[in-house]
This record gives sequence, C-alpha cells and structure tokens, in this order.
Amino acid sequence: MTEDRKPGAGRGEPPVRADYARFVPLTTRWSDNDAYGHMNNVVHYALFDSAVNAFLIGAGLLDLRGQGPIGLVVESGCRYHRELAFPQPVTAGLRVGHLGRSSVRYEIALFGGEAETAAADGFFVHVSVERLTRRPVAHGEAMRRALQEMMR
Repeated sequence: MTEDRKPGAGRGEPPVRADYARFVPLTTRWSDNDAYGHMNNVVHYALFDSAVNAFLIGAGLLDLRGQGPIGLVVESGCRYHRELAFPQPVTAGLRVGHLGRSSVRYEIALFGGEAETAAADGFFVHVSVERLTRRPVAHGEAMRRALQEMMR
C-alpha cells in the first residue's frame, strides 16, 4: 500500500479490499438514508463502531457483561469517496494501523456490494481502560495477539 492511501494521510486514492485483514458484513437500514437519498454521514461512524465491536465479540475479546477492560473511543475520522444507501449491502474491512501499550488504531473501510474500492474509509482509536475506574490498562496477551494479526 502506498503512503497516500492510508486514512488521514491526505486525500489520495480510496483503499481497496486487499488492504484489509478482516471483513465484517453489515446491514443498512431504511432510516440510514437522509433527505438526499443516500446514507447520512453519521451512519458511517456507527458502522465503523459496529464492525470493530463485532470483531471483538466474535474473537472472544469483549464480554459485554464481564468485568474485564473495555475500549473507549478517543479519536475518530472518516473520508467519503462515493455514496452508500439502503438497501445496499455493506462490508467493513478492518485492519490495525498502530498498536500501543493500551491503545489501538483500527482502520476501517466500507465497501458497497461487491465493490473492490472503498466508498468510505476511516479510523477509530480505542484506549483500553478498566471498566470502573476508566484508567488506561495494557492490552491483555490475547488481545495483543489478535490485534497484531490484523496489522497491515
């Protein structure tokens, strides 16, 4: 991948499926469309969040009722390349762009239908914190291993 295709590194070309490590199918809803007939820009962020959490839950890394650490979003961003709209199927591509002691930068792209080029791409930075104190904690070994496998 060229540097100009990384999210946040200038406009550049939209990323392609081959740039991502994992894929999560997502469902659009009628209420996702706005008055202009396409998916409202805020919906992209909700899909990013759903894709990351679906990955974490599916990998056994996030127990919504448990006592372990949780990830809080501390930064996010999105670039829009082309429209998406209900009832179009969407697939999220996921990768890890940076892995710190307690933080991780998830990079996500949304692909409409079978498109090879992203309609939108962006990122979420999660910081791993204790549920009750909200103080940062180091990623556990299982989490670190899973995140390293997604680095591109």
